[in-house]
Amino acid sequence: MKQKQNFIILFILFAVWCRLIPHLPNFTPVTSLALFSGVMLQRKWISLIAPLIAMLLSDVVLGFHMISIWVYLGMILTTIAGWYFTKINTKSLLTSSLIFFIVSNFGVWILGYPHTIDGLLLCFTLAIPFFGYSIMGDLFWGFLFREIYKLINNFIYKNLKTI
Repeated sequence: MKQKQNFIILFILFAVWCRLIPHLPNFTPVTSLALFSGVMLQRKWISLIAPLIAMLLSDVVLGFHMISIWVYLGMILTTIAGWYFTKINTKSLLTSSLIFFIVSNFGVWILGYPHTIDGLLLCFTLAIPFFGYSIMGDLFWGFLFREIYKLINNFIYKNLKTI
């Protein structure tokens, strides 16, 4: 458990850094952090706060916006979805991307578009390019961190075995 918590702390700090440096839109590891936390951490409250800490720390620098509540809600729902997945794989990562896309763009629609079917369709249609970046980022970061976690775990397990 301690290894997972240490890895999550490093993951949080890395996610903050990735949000602060120039990057493609929505190509950050925060959604992958939310999913990873939900899948890997046994303590539900820790899994819920991990991505929120990353968002809060980076938003202190980037600024808070009206849409922030919807983004945070997307992270919470992604973490909860992680509770029901047993591993980080293509299905869980794509589901995370979809959850975030729906929740955050529903918020954009509520805050900035006419509250009509046409307004909703326009909002989601205009968000499709960002969804592509989200999918690419979530797959990239999700698989990268899954493999790094496996390598670290295997290394520690092998070294403990030889002691």
